[in-house]
Amino acid sequence: MGRPAKIFAWVIAAIFAVFALAAIALTFFFDPNDFREDIASAVQDSTGRELRIDGDISVQLFPWLAVQVGHAALGNAEGFGDEPFAEFDEARLSVRLLPLLLRQEAEIGTAEIAGLRLRLAVDSRGRANWDDLLEAGNGEEATGTEGGGSLDISGVGIRDASISYAHAQKGDRYELTDVNLSVGRVSGEAEPIPLEGRLRFDVQPSDLSGSIEVDTVVAFDQESGVFTLDGFLVEGQVEGLVEGPTRIRFETAAMEINSAENMVSVDPVTLSLLDLDISADVEPFSYEDDIKPTAQIRVESFSPRSLMHLFDVEPPETADPNVLNKVSIVAKAYVRENNISMTGLTIELDDTTFKGSMTVPTDGASRFLVNLSADELDMNRYMAPPSTDGGDAPDASAPVEIPADLIRPLKARGDLKIETVLIGGLQLDQVALSLNAADGRLRIHPISAALYGGSYSGDVSIDVTGASPVLSMNETVQGVDLAKLARAMFEQDNITGSITGNFKLSGRGSDLDEVQRSLGGTMNFALKDGTYEGTDVWYELRRARAVLKRETPPEPVLPARTKFSSVTATGVVTNGIMRNNDLVADLPFMQLTGSGDVNIPAGTVDYSLKARVLEKPEALERAPEVLCRGGSAILAPDGRYLAGPLFGEEGILTAELDLGEVVEARQVLDVAGHYGRPDVFQLITKET
Repeated sequence: MGRPAKIFAWVIAAIFAVFALAAIALTFFFDPNDFREDIASAVQDSTGRELRIDGDISVQLFPWLAVQVGHAALGNAEGFGDEPFAEFDEARLSVRLLPLLLRQEAEIGTAEIAGLRLRLAVDSRGRANWDDLLEAGNGEEATGTEGGGSLDISGVGIRDASISYAHAQKGDRYELTDVNLSVGRVSGEAEPIPLEGRLRFDVQPSDLSGSIEVDTVVAFDQESGVFTLDGFLVEGQVEGLVEGPTRIRFETAAMEINSAENMVSVDPVTLSLLDLDISADVEPFSYEDDIKPTAQIRVESFSPRSLMHLFDVEPPETADPNVLNKVSIVAKAYVRENNISMTGLTIELDDTTFKGSMTVPTDGASRFLVNLSADELDMNRYMAPPSTDGGDAPDASAPVEIPADLIRPLKARGDLKIETVLIGGLQLDQVALSLNAADGRLRIHPISAALYGGSYSGDVSIDVTGASPVLSMNETVQGVDLAKLARAMFEQDNITGSITGNFKLSGRGSDLDEVQRSLGGTMNFALKDGTYEGTDVWYELRRARAVLKRETPPEPVLPARTKFSSVTATGVVTNGIMRNNDLVADLPFMQLTGSGDVNIPAGTVDYSLKARVLEKPEALERAPEVLCRGGSAILAPDGRYLAGPLFGEEGILTAELDLGEVVEARQVLDVAGHYGRPDVFQLITKET
């Protein structure tokens, strides 16, 4: 090393020595703690809030200008209590001195803060405890200079912080605790900034809590005002949704916040929660006023049985164990202030597809709205399995409870249409029902369906406003084909007719057994134009009479059947027992009457029938029931029907006759034959 170089080195060393000696001197002769009151007074004048610095203030001059402050607290706004608005246990900020002096560039080391506690609140009048700070900030003029210098921060670290937010008007409270955040290098060149963090949260009154971790890369373009998140990932666990913690994962490839336009754009997002995998294509939305995003969502196929287990609910035993194992949902969702509405909704439940719309309330006050239609639903698959003698079938004697706790808070209105419903051997077509639930009352009305050539209508309601639930039913069937009904329910083909009936019942109890024991109401029933195949009641009565009189039994008329023009009955139900005393069945030549009781809870019948034989001429005892069924007609000479025939009905027959056809027809066949020849056959009558 040459002499000039040595001299330069010694000069540089001397300069550094001077700065070092100056720093030591300032350390000994300058105490920043002496300026606490001045700092507090300046904050008081600027914000109107008290600043309290309890910890030590230390300053380091070289090579970093560093300031470290111990515990400090900023007072709360008036009317928000004595707890500080914000406080921290320790904070440190350092700036590299030489770039700041020589190039007007602020090279800031890692800004660190430990034990930050921020308390945000809104009172009952809607005032926020930060409003005065915003007003004070808006009144100040900017002091920065245009184009002067640049900003460079090595990183930001937050340790063991907590943030609380309480809204007195809404009763909401949010708490973030154990907040630890690490932010990478921040510069004025809009370079991407890595960000990692973890925290715990608690949400009231929903009683949700948990912990999450955040990993993303942040970028901010100051010129355009665009804030972006690249690779935004949130994962952790939530407590309070189900029994025990559940994993949660939220991810999107990118998110953009445009502060100039107050718009948010999000790439497709995925959410994994409670064994549910949800994806959403979110449309750009504004955050200027209320945040109202819209998204096309899809819930991938999941098992309701597994979901029930998560909520500690035992899945029902079903006749088909393969049901309640597959559900998927597709819809366009609109998030609003009080609800989430879904249009274009498609729900696939096992082998049934529901389509329509739905609105789910989020404020606890609005109604759940639903409008769905489906193609076919086999309810038999979802019913309890049939009992077996030696198996592990569910206890059939176990009472079915009325879900009062579910109905009482329920607020819902909806319509459901299903093309075909199979239940208990019955097939109902064009099923339509409306549901209305509010204030502890659930009503399903109207209910309508096509049933085997006739119709069904119903009105079912449950009232849980009292000490014991009240179940009411008003059911009507009209013109139902008995043959099809018997075939479907009992696999019988020996009865026909048309059924009309109504029953109006109500009962009280916490389960269906109690309801049955308290049932009261009325019923009526009518069957017309029916037959019972296999038995001829009239013949059996005649045969019994002949046996008693030691006479020859009459010859049976085959096939054996009993016809009846009508069967009618009414009844009154009291305490679960239906009493009927006016059964009347009108049969050819006889009438059946009946009376008795039907014990609905016990499933027993105590009934008696009486037969009254109507008078019939002796000459007609062996004659068929119908002596002549008609057959009136007008025939052409060649045997063609010109009009008619008429069977079993009255009427007038008319036809246009062509007498020329008589001569023509005789050339082919003389229908009179030898009876029309006087030389062969003569009819002579003699009057006396």
